[in-house]
Amino acid sequence: MADQSQFRLMGQRRFLPFFLTQFLGALNDNFFKNALLFLITYGVARGLLGLSTDVAVNLAALLFILPFVLFSGIAGQVADKYDKARVIRWVKAAEILIMLVAAVGLWQGWYEVMFLLLFLMGTQSAFFGPVKYAILPQVLRDDELVGGNALVEMGTFVAILLGMLLAGVVMVGADAVHWIAIGVLVMAVLGYLAARQVPSASAASPDLTLRLQPLRETWRLIGIARENHAVFQGILAISWFWFLGAAYLTQFPNFAKVDLLGDETVVTLLLAVFIIGIALGSMLCEKLSGHRVELGIVPIGSLGLSLFGLDLYFSVPAAPVESTWMSLLTSASGLRVLADLLGVGLFGGFFIVPLYAFVQQRAEAAKRARVIAALNVINALFMVVSALVGALMLGPLGLSIPEFLLVLSIANLVVAGYVYAQVPEFALRFIIWCLSHTIYRVRHEGLEHIPDEGPAILVCNHVSYTDPLVIAGAVRRPVRFIMDERIFRSPLLGWFFRLAQTIPIAPRSKKPEVYDAALQKVAEELEAGNVVCIFPEGKLTTDGEIDRFRQGIETLVEQTPVPVVPMALQGLWGSVFSHKGGTAGTHPPKRFWSRIGLVAGPAWEPGRVSAAGLEDAVKTLRGGRA
Repeated sequence: MADQSQFRLMGQRRFLPFFLTQFLGALNDNFFKNALLFLITYGVARGLLGLSTDVAVNLAALLFILPFVLFSGIAGQVADKYDKARVIRWVKAAEILIMLVAAVGLWQGWYEVMFLLLFLMGTQSAFFGPVKYAILPQVLRDDELVGGNALVEMGTFVAILLGMLLAGVVMVGADAVHWIAIGVLVMAVLGYLAARQVPSASAASPDLTLRLQPLRETWRLIGIARENHAVFQGILAISWFWFLGAAYLTQFPNFAKVDLLGDETVVTLLLAVFIIGIALGSMLCEKLSGHRVELGIVPIGSLGLSLFGLDLYFSVPAAPVESTWMSLLTSASGLRVLADLLGVGLFGGFFIVPLYAFVQQRAEAAKRARVIAALNVINALFMVVSALVGALMLGPLGLSIPEFLLVLSIANLVVAGYVYAQVPEFALRFIIWCLSHTIYRVRHEGLEHIPDEGPAILVCNHVSYTDPLVIAGAVRRPVRFIMDERIFRSPLLGWFFRLAQTIPIAPRSKKPEVYDAALQKVAEELEAGNVVCIFPEGKLTTDGEIDRFRQGIETLVEQTPVPVVPMALQGLWGSVFSHKGGTAGTHPPKRFWSRIGLVAGPAWEPGRVSAAGLEDAVKTLRGGRA
């Protein structure tokens, strides 16, 4: 499984029809929207409704976004109440009707109707959005979720680019209006045909009562999303990315014209490089995350967004010369600008894909579509605010476009710091990811014995200070560690153990208050359905061998009867964080990127748990590799 690419999903019915449906929908949306903008700006629809071009263009953008605010509340309810495949077919059937009217209107020159149809297209997209992301956790396994999201994000951004390019190509030809009419209708029909092949995806909340109160239900969505603090912070982070993305995409035309003295081909090249970067970053996520929802690469994404954004400011030539797409590709300054845009897009992919998968995975299944609908609302609001901030900074405040992008890059670091402070799991996973991709190469087996949900206790041998990091990096679920208070307060890694919400414990005979507090905290974590890990030896090994398991594990299981999974670490004895060669952390490391192992055995039922029995099980799992 670990060696397979996410592209294998493209050959499976549970994913391919859905992918084609969403791709064709995004392509049609962007083709229709950009074609209409071209008609308003350059074509036969100039002066539409007696409005200036600038007002008409901004009105069109507003009409497409407004339905996300108005109707997402109802759309989320519909997606949770009904079979998602059926909802997809309803939405795509509506798209055919909308595009049929659009085709007739374009053919007959009823351009005023296009504004209404743009609003209806936004409405159709608002109803498709919650289904688009809520269906993925139902049809994909956990180890496919990142890859599936990567393909969806790649497809979405490629569709955005192709829609822009296709609209531009059609507009320079003869009978552009007629070709636009034919194109939107053909793509709508193809999308519906693809939707017909999407397999059934059962309703999450079939008993849900629909409340047709648009604004009130939109407000209720935000409340539902806020029920899970980590999920809501993830939503805000995603919306911040769309804030940045909208700012970049909006400024490309003027950036190319004013700061690079480029023609229309330069705008197209900048768009293409930026979107290709996002697509590549999305595709690389599955490889970097090891087929899991890995939050550790999100901070890498945010850091890359800012670093390449900062360099973009310095890469803009002080005295630009007239440029085309070819001259940009053959000059050092042009290549640097393109490399920075590619980097911004690439790290944007690292940032966005794990966050989407995280929100889908952590949202309550019965409310998942409504949480996604809330995400769509907040995305829309952030994109509107992005446009207003851009207008303010580039207008009254008098910033140049490079200066505006510089401000965004700095602000990104501030926003990222806020999100990571609110949800320490992001920073925790980042540290674990860095560790597992620098010092150690971890091979693990048997981790399927750990329950996918519900409480469980893990017991493991204790070899080094980094044992919790290795285990946390391998186990898919968040783990709470019980640790000797002296290790918990170690100057080397104590700060990390506190960040990881480790539970300190001490012998009852020496510190009864610490011991009792630990038992109470463990009971709370297990009752909340979490996974707790204990090192029953009570201390790091001093000779590489597994010491006697203490009776505390039996006390924990008697207090809260849950399954117990024995685990064994292999190959950590001799690392700089072990006691081999002296006190851990005081002797120089002898190896980097070492191969180590983590092996888990079948879960033990609470009634058969004994310290001695688990000790023997862990010794067997470890074998002769200390």
